[in-house]
Amino acid sequence: MLMGRGDEHLKALEKALHVKLTARGNVIAIQGAGHDQDRTRRVLDLLAEWIYAGQPVRPNVVDSAIRAVSEGAERQFLHLLTENIYTTTSGRVVRPRTLGQQIYVDAIRENTLVFGIGPTGTGKTYLAMAMAVYALKAHQVERIILTRPAVEAGEKLGFLPGALEDKVDPYLRPLYDALYDLLGSEATDKYRERGNIEVAPLAYMRGRTLNQSFIILDEAQNSTYEQMKMALTRLGEGSKMVVTGDQTQIDLGRGQRSGLKIASEILDGVDGIGVVRLSDQDVVRHPLVAKIIKAYQRFEEGQGDTRDEEYSQ
Repeated sequence: MLMGRGDEHLKALEKALHVKLTARGNVIAIQGAGHDQDRTRRVLDLLAEWIYAGQPVRPNVVDSAIRAVSEGAERQFLHLLTENIYTTTSGRVVRPRTLGQQIYVDAIRENTLVFGIGPTGTGKTYLAMAMAVYALKAHQVERIILTRPAVEAGEKLGFLPGALEDKVDPYLRPLYDALYDLLGSEATDKYRERGNIEVAPLAYMRGRTLNQSFIILDEAQNSTYEQMKMALTRLGEGSKMVVTGDQTQIDLGRGQRSGLKIASEILDGVDGIGVVRLSDQDVVRHPLVAKIIKAYQRFEEGQGDTRDEEYSQ
């Protein structure tokens, strides 16, 4: 189990850690520089713990163990064996499935404000929602507030049919879908009627102080500098905030600055604030999604993507 079919796991370790591994019986000999030998030994120890816990070792697990040792995140890697955030009404257990997701969950627990930045499919919003629902049910907070900017991505809100709530509903629908999945439609509606759960566009947050709340600002890459500053300063006593977004999917117009990019740089390193950057390694959708993300990244790097320059003017 440790070596993999055709020694594929050992070959992956050799390539990533610049060592030569030789297996004889129940002994693996490590040849290489002292530092590389030490890193390899630590990775093998993590994988052994994984096997002792009865978990299968797959290539993504090997990659996560290498990443954990490189980033000093062995503790978070082992948390993956026992971490259960929340159990849905259907009995499904919500838990982090990658090292990056575990680091993200730990950051939410340990900080008042967390930025979760990464590509689609990395579970940024869903894991934050699960943490929020758990906090509400455990009476750690009195309400959940879910918000996102209603950016006109190619359409004008004024031309959409219905009242204002009908017009912004499509922007908020993904948040409702996650709530229904976690709580069920009946419980979600009950919490909303009581005021324990509020879903609203970001503009509705102005002028408020949000106490005893778990606040999730989703799709934050589409907030402007001014909107982000306004949202972050809504934080009140006993509250926690998670800001999620994908900096590669900005729908703001030319000349508008993305509040997420600027805020995550300004506030990184401030005590009580965590900035977690997820990558294609943390994508938990169809394996093809991670390949698509990598392909686009290579294309944009080759083209010299100029969007950051446009938004910083």
